[in-house]
Amino acid sequence: MTNQPAFPYTPNEYEAEKASNSYLMSVVVIMFGLPLPIVNLIASVIFYSANRKAPYFVRWHCTQTLVAQVVTFFANAAGVYWTIAVVFGGGEVTNNYIAYIITILLFNLFEFAATIYAAVRTRKGKHVSWWFFGPLTDILVKA
Repeated sequence: MTNQPAFPYTPNEYEAEKASNSYLMSVVVIMFGLPLPIVNLIASVIFYSANRKAPYFVRWHCTQTLVAQVVTFFANAAGVYWTIAVVFGGGEVTNNYIAYIITILLFNLFEFAATIYAAVRTRKGKHVSWWFFGPLTDILVKA
């Protein structure tokens, strides 16, 4: 994660709260939809849709959250599908499977910590750009 001090303007209190909520929403949804990776993606799409015409700061952070959830969804969906195949389909636990599950667990832990960090920083009106998702969000969101 990198902090980018060169954001076009300083967000007001309302914008900081809405931007922070885009990150908090994904954390809260994890508690309800943990075994189903699609739940977090759907919640992010709904929150993004509700805020796509919001001020730039809010829109930017909603988009970064959505982009992160799309990537996380595909990674987690593959892990869930593979686990179901191993448990119910008679597949075997291989080194590749174990390595993938460990990688996904570490990725999700890092994403969870980054989400909490971003929620706290954006609530203070600070701009937080994630290493991979930030530049992609810059391309997708225009001021």
